[in-house]
Amino acid sequence: MLTEVADGVLVHESEFLQSNSIVVRGRTGVLLVDPGITSPELADLADDLRELDRPVVAGFSTHPDWDHVLWHERFGDAPRHGTARCAASLQDLLSKPDWRELVAEGLPPEHADEIPMELLGLVTGLPAGAAQIPWDGPTVRILEHSAHAPGHAALLIEEARVLVAGDMLSDILMPFLDLEAADPLDDYLAALRLFGEVANRVDAVIPGHGSIGRGDEVRARIEQDRAYAQALRDGGVLDDPRVGSEAPLYWLPDVHDWQVRRLAEKEQTRTP
Repeated sequence: MLTEVADGVLVHESEFLQSNSIVVRGRTGVLLVDPGITSPELADLADDLRELDRPVVAGFSTHPDWDHVLWHERFGDAPRHGTARCAASLQDLLSKPDWRELVAEGLPPEHADEIPMELLGLVTGLPAGAAQIPWDGPTVRILEHSAHAPGHAALLIEEARVLVAGDMLSDILMPFLDLEAADPLDDYLAALRLFGEVANRVDAVIPGHGSIGRGDEVRARIEQDRAYAQALRDGGVLDDPRVGSEAPLYWLPDVHDWQVRRLAEKEQTRTP
């Protein structure tokens, strides 16, 4: 079921990690962002779009993680966009003969048999530095950064005053760092500064996973993610309910501990 977040912006929530698929109405069709997750859910989304009587005229993937690069044949063959770095990462993955096995390793066991692989990752990169999505609809600005994954981008839907955050600013997940990057914490803090610069133009934020944040909660989520990253960088006291004893998901404290260990290992390799 589609839920309207703002005028012309709707969200479909998946059972898996409260994953959000975003629909933006345009003049002749819709922009579809990060559709997911299972085949039945994607079919339900296609049914919802049919009821809107608007075809999919463009797609966008905020970053190259498997759950953000899915598609369904009923969405049609509209161009599927991503940043140049996002597309390059996907092309590298799909060039490997065992790419299906590599993706399967990261799938949730309870949904693995329902994840459609046929159209996964077929994203075309926009020119490097592209400022907005090319489509016949409201202006959607691309806010590219280096946090979480290569070529990650948030989207600012200016007229609707909505920020599509990709895998950031979640109320149920703490920051997941790109631990393959040279400076994952600096990258994350830089992205949060970028969000802070547009926060006064945003009334709602849609995270890749979790509930919609509205009003003052937009800045509150930026600050919560910033506090997490700064605590990991500076060794400060971490007070974040997403990784505490009552974490929304039982495995998040383990992921947090793993990130702390990996950051320590990276720091050791830098020390002469």
